[in-house]
Amino acid sequence: MQIFSQEKPIYLQIYDRICNEILSGRLTEHSRIPSVRDYGALLQVNANTAVKAYEQLSRDNIIFQKRGMGYFVAEGAKERITERRRATLMDDTLRQLFHDMQLLGVSIDDIVAEYQKYLEQQE
Repeated sequence: MQIFSQEKPIYLQIYDRICNEILSGRLTEHSRIPSVRDYGALLQVNANTAVKAYEQLSRDNIIFQKRGMGYFVAEGAKERITERRRATLMDDTLRQLFHDMQLLGVSIDDIVAEYQKYLEQQE
């Protein structure tokens, strides 16, 4: 059973999940993605919720529909996702992190040390 966060609408979490699958290489350009109905069933959500996610992915040119054949990953989708997420990281996430670091007295050395621990755990 899929557990969703209360902080973000479910359709946006589905959007992020599909983007993560593209970034990780599980879904590649021109590969077919599950139907809205199949993806909704997989995640145990209403098909209309999955439809909203697919519609947003289509508007953002991450996926495209071939009538009668289903949805496919758009050419350049991985690059578009990476570009958007990097912009969000640099403009929003890091700005908030730096603010919190200043308030809490956390140094950049503390952050580097934690990042090194994280990398070691990934090996």
